[in-house]
Amino acid sequence: MSLRLSDFLGYNDIVIQCHDNPDADALASGLALHWYLTKMGKSPRFIYGGKGAVHKSNLVLMQTILAIPAEYVEELKKPEIIIYVDCQKGESNVTDFEADNYAVIDHHQVLGTLPPLAEVRSGYGSCSTIMSELLELEGLDINESENIATALYYGLMTDTTGFTEIQHPVDKDLRDKAAFNRANIILFKNSNISREELRIAGEALNHASYDDNGIYAIVEAAPCDPNILGIISDMVLEVDTIETCVVYSILPYGVKLSVRSCVKEVKASELAAFLAEGYGGGGGHLVKAGGFMQKDLLAKDNRTYDRDSIKSFLMSRMKEYYDGTEIIYAGKEPVDISGYKKYVKKDVVVGYVKAEELAEPGTRVTIRTLEGDVDVSITDDTYIVIGIDGEIWPIKKNKFEANYSDCDEEYVYPGDYSPVLVNLITGERIDIISHARSCAANGGVTIYAKPVEQRVKIFTTWDREKYYLGIPGDYQAVRTDDLTDTYIIAAKIFARTYEEII
Repeated sequence: MSLRLSDFLGYNDIVIQCHDNPDADALASGLALHWYLTKMGKSPRFIYGGKGAVHKSNLVLMQTILAIPAEYVEELKKPEIIIYVDCQKGESNVTDFEADNYAVIDHHQVLGTLPPLAEVRSGYGSCSTIMSELLELEGLDINESENIATALYYGLMTDTTGFTEIQHPVDKDLRDKAAFNRANIILFKNSNISREELRIAGEALNHASYDDNGIYAIVEAAPCDPNILGIISDMVLEVDTIETCVVYSILPYGVKLSVRSCVKEVKASELAAFLAEGYGGGGGHLVKAGGFMQKDLLAKDNRTYDRDSIKSFLMSRMKEYYDGTEIIYAGKEPVDISGYKKYVKKDVVVGYVKAEELAEPGTRVTIRTLEGDVDVSITDDTYIVIGIDGEIWPIKKNKFEANYSDCDEEYVYPGDYSPVLVNLITGERIDIISHARSCAANGGVTIYAKPVEQRVKIFTTWDREKYYLGIPGDYQAVRTDDLTDTYIIAAKIFARTYEEII
């Protein structure tokens, strides 16, 4: 990270500010920063502006029980520095106060010029996650304070709609390590819906829109808590013909999306990312996900920010998604390789681990990587290969020995996030890289491949339940010794690992 919390210790008159009408993530992030600065001998102030103080019952409880010192203010005497958390200066939902200096800690898309002191992680599910990392960099354990651990856990939980939208492994790490107060979390969760929100859900369900074949639905809900969107989504998906649905709410600063899927051919996380692409972001789980499209980014595309325009936009994106995607089930029929070229694998050095060194054969595990979680049942012939960009995939012993040879050199991991193996029986977390050894891809291994021209989903021979997505620029590859074995190779990896046979 480019920013350290210790960078703020040179200031004395410090104000922490979150966005107007703060949510749980904003309150948690501000509390964590306030906790750190107070421990370091500072006397920071935590504020927010807008039309009024927090009144939502779960947030009032959160503030009271976790002792969150957030103040609603209408005026502010110019401080030495304002540190924005879970927001950025100039956004439509952030009251503009003057200060000598500004700083930003946020997980949303960058809209304008950031100040020199800034840490923005747009791929993270919450600002709470960033705060957890920043505290760790300063040698502080969030579990040192039960209130901090509970606040950050709840901030992440609410910003990812009950963890259904979690995608980044660092978010998952916070979820797993926080020693939160379970009774308080249950209390907050069960104080989350009001009678007015129940009315909003009923009204939204009465005005659902469907595609011509009735396999997906699009539903607008009045502005409400993201968890209410999730409740509506779950209800829509129970309709017998519906495979996927998108429930959205138009807010003053953007459009919040809740996405659901009940078929393996559509990952909710991938659909959410597709819908929000270019205007924000999305992600989550296979069946539950969410996204956000920022008003300012929609406006840059000359898009009218009104109900009819947004509904039309989402309907067209859903149609594009369904009409523009090919689905392939590997291992069934030989691939027609006309139009493919033949390539040979370069002598590249990668890493590998024998899976039985990490868990007993028969154990069900999850391998957590930057690209997502990979579920594997360990056998005595399961190997885990770590590619040149840090990507992970399981492989059987016979295929490994046919394609790779051991190297003497020490293995150096090339990725940003070190993958871990999570034992699903015991919950034990094992660092994979500490067990990795180097190996070289045997030169001479050949494939047929061609560039992907449209979105394609491939259910591979090693995972028939989750597809691998290829987008234009990636390559669809086919093993020369088995024309039914087809898979996707990302563009940046293909160029570094294969060369054409002319």
